[in-house]
Amino acid sequence: MEQLTLKIVDAGNEDLRGLIAKLDDYLYALYPSDEVHGVELENAEAERIVFVVAYWGHTAVGCGAYRPLDEQGCELKRIFVDPSYRNKGFASRVLSLLEQEIRQAGYQSILLETGLMQPESIALYKKFGFVEVERFGPYVDCSSSYCMGKALSPHHA
Repeated sequence: MEQLTLKIVDAGNEDLRGLIAKLDDYLYALYPSDEVHGVELENAEAERIVFVVAYWGHTAVGCGAYRPLDEQGCELKRIFVDPSYRNKGFASRVLSLLEQEIRQAGYQSILLETGLMQPESIALYKKFGFVEVERFGPYVDCSSSYCMGKALSPHHA
């Protein structure tokens, strides 16, 4: 029986790059190119980003990442599930793993940016306790950006 496996990978992972290419194509179909905020995989910044790939059997079906913003907080990036594998709870699994990794790394808050043309993404994040926040960083002047945030409660041993 096929099952979902989540793996932490580096920016050079071919499966990750394939999924990000699909995500970019998806976003460019929804938004003007100057409103698509990707991740540069070829620079030093990419080494600080934690990437996750979701596999259904041997097929890469989804991905996600987080990058540190400062000592306290980080930003979720590149959450994506291939359209033919949606509505199976895979995005929730990716999000759960990333949140677990973020907590273990000691961050106290998570920010993210999604788009107004992606109501399914907004609904998923709300389910995880994210609330709308003011646009931040590179998204401040982007009218299609919808930013959300979540405070993490400190770990109790």
